[in-house]
Amino acid sequence: MSKAVEETPQDNKTRAGNYFISNYPPYSFWTPDRVPEAMAALNRPPRPDTPLGIYLHTPFCRKRCHFCYFRVYTGVNSKQVNTYLDGAIKELELYARQPFIGGRKPTFVYFGGGTPSFLSTRQLTSITGKMKAVLPWDEAEEITFECEPGTLNEQKLKFIKELGVTRLSLGVENYDADILEFNGRAHRAVEIDRAYEWAQACGFPHINIDLIAGMLNETPENWRNCVTKAIDMAPDSVTIYQMEIPYNTTIYQRMKENGEIAAPVADWDTKRRWAKDAFSELEANGYTVTSATTAVKDPATKFVYRDKLWEGADLMSLGVASFSHVNGTHYQNEHHMDGYLERLERDELPIYRALTPTNEELMIRELILQFKIGVVSLGYFRDKFGVDVTDRFAGQLMAMTERGVLETDDTQLRLTRDGLMQVDWLLHDFFLEKHRNQRYA
Repeated sequence: MSKAVEETPQDNKTRAGNYFISNYPPYSFWTPDRVPEAMAALNRPPRPDTPLGIYLHTPFCRKRCHFCYFRVYTGVNSKQVNTYLDGAIKELELYARQPFIGGRKPTFVYFGGGTPSFLSTRQLTSITGKMKAVLPWDEAEEITFECEPGTLNEQKLKFIKELGVTRLSLGVENYDADILEFNGRAHRAVEIDRAYEWAQACGFPHINIDLIAGMLNETPENWRNCVTKAIDMAPDSVTIYQMEIPYNTTIYQRMKENGEIAAPVADWDTKRRWAKDAFSELEANGYTVTSATTAVKDPATKFVYRDKLWEGADLMSLGVASFSHVNGTHYQNEHHMDGYLERLERDELPIYRALTPTNEELMIRELILQFKIGVVSLGYFRDKFGVDVTDRFAGQLMAMTERGVLETDDTQLRLTRDGLMQVDWLLHDFFLEKHRNQRYA
């Protein structure tokens, strides 16, 4: 049996570190000395038929959640926000001069955070107008906008709809006021209901609700209530994450101060069971599970941002600490606000670290990311990479089959529901040897 499959912690306790796999090779292998590789990638024409996406990181929040590991800032004033937004536009203008754009318009646009809905309607008007003037997104298939319920009002939601947003994602996480407070969330249950009612009235094509299984102080009863509430609200999709404790979270800092090895949250067996039960309940109410984290009302629903990115699309990310992927090269921006803005003031792209994966690593990247959807097409990898996945990873696939987490036929690999609930553990087994047992981020 493969080593990574065996090394799921025997006690299943939640320990510090990154559980959720979002890219490959691991971020810890991206380095500043390889930034010239990113610059070279930007200076090449785009690969044929490669979609282009834009991600804008809005690193501002009313409060920092205790489990948050993103680069976010609280307690900022409008002048500081405007300065940052001006910097993001400067960054986009610098990109627009580079050959990798190749006359392309964005296929997808994603406003993530932090909290994009932290911005005022005036700030949103300014930033989106300037973005469209530099690189129009009138042909985008999908525009996604993340929201914290307590930052919304009826007029702001109407304005967000007028921007052309096709998917509104509400970061609900939990419906219990005490649990939200204990985990550092800024919003409360009454704000969830109000924001959702306003969003429905606006007629967004798609509304998503995020939940987190295994938050601090969460109980089985509370989790069941959250699932029931989400089903009663009947959003177009429900996204369920299992709580992890990365190193740069306040929960980890408290663990470190107290000498604790395991985090004070539900263990992995419990979180997987809760997520599995939630998906079963959603299925019983007409939803279809389409990935390790997502259930949708309409089985034909497409997540353009996810699917295109996991098939090798170019992603141009704007903002502090944001991650990009262009012409086969990964890179990340400066980690801190001052450094990010200072680089832009010098008319420099604020790239901090980079890595150009080999063709094999790019193949593995797409394989492990597509595994998170639960189904891998064997023909896709034969056609794109000239690789027979069943031969290249025979040992790993046999181990998964013996454990009952994988089913195979002549055309595809399909994870069982139990496999899907622990997919991020399983993915490490597909890493190259040099990337295993190393810090992920």
